[in-house]
Amino acid sequence: MPYAPVVVSLPIADRQVSHDFYRDALGLPTVGEPAEDGLPEPLQFEVNAGLRLMLVPTGGFGWVLGGREVADRRNSECVLGLTVDGPAEVGSLVSRACDAGAEVVTEPRPQPWGYTGTFADPDGHLWMITAAGGVGQA
Repeated sequence: MPYAPVVVSLPIADRQVSHDFYRDALGLPTVGEPAEDGLPEPLQFEVNAGLRLMLVPTGGFGWVLGGREVADRRNSECVLGLTVDGPAEVGSLVSRACDAGAEVVTEPRPQPWGYTGTFADPDGHLWMITAAGGVGQA
């Protein structure tokens, strides 16, 4: 498996649900050889050439944290950002995420910092989708 300089790891409740969500909502390709359940272990997605997203079952995530408590899905300590080409793509991606099981947190709309929409994945992780080039109309 090729090296990625940055890996963002998130706790998840269900490998299959998370795999299907990230495949269907964001169209991210998986990385690695399938395990017994047919999904790569560890479950990783290539976001781009230098960034991977690794999804770790909550129990394993707690072990990685050295016994620290894993935050409840209602508590968000970070927002993951993804930039797309324009306002129409913001709306399209938020809609696709919703169809794949996301909860829309903020509907796509102009904000002071750009045209954005935010959703929570099935485990409550927040994704803000922003149009390249700033504020615009859908």
